[in-house]
Amino acid sequence: MRVSVVVPVYNEVESLNPLHIALTEALQGLSYELVFVDDGSTDGSNEELIRLAGEDSTHVKVVELRRNFGQTTAIAAGIDHAIGEVIVLIDADLQNDPADIPMMLEKIEEGYDVVSGWRMNRQDAFLTRTLPSRIANWLISRVTGVHLHDYGCTLKAYRRYVLQGFHLYGEMHRFIPAYAGGVGAKIIEVPVRHHSRRFGKAKYGLERTLKVILDLLTVKFLISYANKPIYLFGGAGLALILGSIILLGYLVLRRILLDEHLVRSPLLLMTVMLFILGFQSILMGLTAELLARTYHESQSKPTYTVRRVVGGQHEESL
Repeated sequence: MRVSVVVPVYNEVESLNPLHIALTEALQGLSYELVFVDDGSTDGSNEELIRLAGEDSTHVKVVELRRNFGQTTAIAAGIDHAIGEVIVLIDADLQNDPADIPMMLEKIEEGYDVVSGWRMNRQDAFLTRTLPSRIANWLISRVTGVHLHDYGCTLKAYRRYVLQGFHLYGEMHRFIPAYAGGVGAKIIEVPVRHHSRRFGKAKYGLERTLKVILDLLTVKFLISYANKPIYLFGGAGLALILGSIILLGYLVLRRILLDEHLVRSPLLLMTVMLFILGFQSILMGLTAELLARTYHESQSKPTYTVRRVVGGQHEESL
């Protein structure tokens, strides 16, 4: 099985049959499977998926979750049950165009590890969907260092190995390119078509932006400091201790030059607090270092990733 298309589904019963037809046409001539993940739908989507699986048992696989877990969890379930060398993610609402998939697979064949869709002409409400998305994309690009115009576009293609080694939580699926960039994956962004929603209504609004920001903090930590957490906690601790020393020096100068009592100044309390917080932060960093080492050593996880090995008896690509 060469290509696995993972489709998270939540209350999209009217879109499923047209989507199946479009995917079948787009992937004609390829070895592929369609992994539909029913994320606790209540509108008959599961029954429609079972019907499609019965009619096209060669290509359609249905993963039924016990309840609604959210888009990221549904995507993670689909990836776990997919067997393709290349995994393509696409929404079930027909706003992504399956006809773009062959073009993305060509980019994979050219040697890219991640092909990310960019909805240049997005057909969504500007104030509630497009504008918050642009702000989030700019922020994510700045924080992670992986610059993409459209992190929120679900339509993406990945080599399987890129998706291994980490677990998806919250709204983490949109950050997969950032994780991939952290292990040196070759990433390209390509323009893709985007259509207005034909059936139903959007499942997310402005409240999703806050979740994305909070998840971004987690992603930044995991990418930059997961292997050396002491750099974050120790650096913050040293900065706090340095601040306490500067404040203490200021108080001593005021005592010498202005004859002001140290105990009467609220800055003395702040000096003590900064020193304590700094010391605790360093201890926290050392504890995190022990946890990181235990994590890697207990699971025999390497701290590096290899693209390929050249020379010797053979050339090995990874």
